[in-house]
Amino acid sequence: MSDLNYLTKETLAQMKEELTKLKSSGRAEIARQIAEAREKGDLKENAEYDAAKEAQGHHEAKIAQLETAIVSARVIDAKDIDISKVSILSKVTVTNLASKKTVVYQIVSEKEADLKLGKISVTSPIGKGLLGKVIGDIAEVTAPSGTFRFQIENIAI
Repeated sequence: MSDLNYLTKETLAQMKEELTKLKSSGRAEIARQIAEAREKGDLKENAEYDAAKEAQGHHEAKIAQLETAIVSARVIDAKDIDISKVSILSKVTVTNLASKKTVVYQIVSEKEADLKLGKISVTSPIGKGLLGKVIGDIAEVTAPSGTFRFQIENIAI
């Protein structure tokens, strides 16, 4: 992942909300689980205590990951996007030259990627292959399932 994390304002707000929830009610719930497990006796042979401590570690790692992503976030606005070439937040209409199928992808950050919604990560093989291309260009994309050739048909917001 790059040093900068490009996000929409909405995604950044969701991440901040999630972080607040993890730091407050999430930590309180983990502490309650640890206290409850601690009351059940010998900590050396207490699987519930071990599980609660492991959950605490995962929880704190998630908090650290979100904090890092928020600190490195750069908010991008659709009105600032140059649609003369494919860039983050662009909606790109491409035709797979082998299958002749036309698909629309929106290039988004890793955090916002959702293939079912047609949103692909800027760091995915297809996202990387499309970046910087202009209408009419052919993008050769090497993915785990093989090499694909896409023709750029349209770029929009």
